[in-house]
Amino acid sequence: MIVFDMECSQGHVFEGWFDSSEAFEEQNANGLVSCPYCDDSNIRKVISPVAVKKSSHDSQPAPEAVDYQRLAKEVVDYIKKNSEDVGAQFATEALKIHYGVTEKRNIRGSATHDEEKTLKEEGVEFFKIPMPKTEEDKKN
Repeated sequence: MIVFDMECSQGHVFEGWFDSSEAFEEQNANGLVSCPYCDDSNIRKVISPVAVKKSSHDSQPAPEAVDYQRLAKEVVDYIKKNSEDVGAQFATEALKIHYGVTEKRNIRGSATHDEEKTLKEEGVEFFKIPMPKTEEDKKN
């Protein structure tokens, strides 16, 4: 993983984590990188104030283990905190947003295979993330 400091055209500075520099370039070129403050997708890398000093020794320290369970929980928590759950009305709400009937906002929910096909045909960008059931979800 590599961390880049980035800036949108509105001047918001934030960081992003990518598998490689090439992964950032590819995602940015495809409009998949956007500002978490204003959703602007005109993003550029900025120079980080962090300097990396390479060891003069041939041996390299072992990389720290990644706690994937904690990382997954943080991603799920971020999505829940920063999006509105529209449930089974996902496709309807996504189309309303796409055509400007309702305000642009981050939504999450579920859609059938046919609804997903319609969204793709209409040019609505979305991606699927499996969301684990919480204790509250299990009670309902």
